[in-house]
Amino acid sequence: MTEMAFGTVPVRAGEPILPKWWRTIDKWALGAVMMLFGLGMLLGLAASVPLAERNGLEPFYYVKRQAAFGTLALVVMFAMSLLDPKQIRRIGVIGFAGAFIAVLMLPVLGTDFGKGAVRWYSFGFASIQPSEFLKPGFVIISAWFMAAAHELGGPKGRLYSFLLMAIIVVALALQPDFGQASLVLFAWSVMYFISGAPIALLTGIGALTVAGGFFAYNVSEHFARRINGFLSTEVDPRTQIGYATNAIQEGGFFGVGVGQGSVKWSLPDAHTDFIIAVAAEEYGLILVLCIIALYATVVIRSMLRLMRERDPFTRLAGAGLACAFGVQAIINMGVAVRLLPAKGMTLPFVSYGGSSVIASGIAVGMLLALTRTRPQGQISDILARRGR
Repeated sequence: MTEMAFGTVPVRAGEPILPKWWRTIDKWALGAVMMLFGLGMLLGLAASVPLAERNGLEPFYYVKRQAAFGTLALVVMFAMSLLDPKQIRRIGVIGFAGAFIAVLMLPVLGTDFGKGAVRWYSFGFASIQPSEFLKPGFVIISAWFMAAAHELGGPKGRLYSFLLMAIIVVALALQPDFGQASLVLFAWSVMYFISGAPIALLTGIGALTVAGGFFAYNVSEHFARRINGFLSTEVDPRTQIGYATNAIQEGGFFGVGVGQGSVKWSLPDAHTDFIIAVAAEEYGLILVLCIIALYATVVIRSMLRLMRERDPFTRLAGAGLACAFGVQAIINMGVAVRLLPAKGMTLPFVSYGGSSVIASGIAVGMLLALTRTRPQGQISDILARRGR
């Protein structure tokens, strides 16, 4: 009926899958992601060698592991980008169910690796952080619920997505993992706003979030310690924030030179949460601005394409994935420059970490699939016909 009313965009009959994929994919966003991965490998060569030396491993041990994880992530991203929205929805729902169960089982089977937060499953040779895989699945299932609410006689999808979000946020906060919890809340809020939620309701949810932050501050020593460190007027130079702040200041505009940085020898998480400090010290503000521009390219290009989509699920899911991707990068870099309290969040495709880079590959692959051009018409076409 939709095609009868609004028509369709011409389809090239019998076109092979790969040429069709290349013609319809957002090449700018794809290129930006590939460049981010390349920069991650470059920075890994500098940031991870001191860690390997401290652990008695070969110098490029972590670089080789990141290359293996990154290759797998790019393969998964490519495979995901070949799918259509219905297939993305099915995979997202199944993936969410598995990751959700894994998150709920963390208090029993998980480990904290001495960091004070039970976020990982350890298998000896590797570890998995299930909350990384939970995010793209949650975005997909929430978008499905909200899109269903737009249908005549549809379910109360917004209410269901809100309840699901609340359960996930509480589960993550109990680990405690307030960074991932805030990211889930933000992605849901963006989708809820796009689906037509009133500003007053979102304001109320924001007020509840602030109240929850005060409660967490009073009951969680882990959370309170990070907030106190963030609010302190003086930065202890022996902390990770202190090392990162000094490195960024030392880097200046052009950096101290490739391989000449010193922060990587002092920061325990120089290859993960604070890798942007290594980039700022050795390559200066220029490289940091390039990294920011690459993340902005992925988000802005995706949102521009989604604005022309007429399918509610595609618009909501794509917006949630794009915003979660961009905000995670903002949080990571904001922590490094002390604009935000420490949250233990990686920089997508740049930081070291198997769970992080593979989950980012899944999320961006879904985003590239949802932003592909399709023979279904666009909102602007529909409005133009209606105005005739």
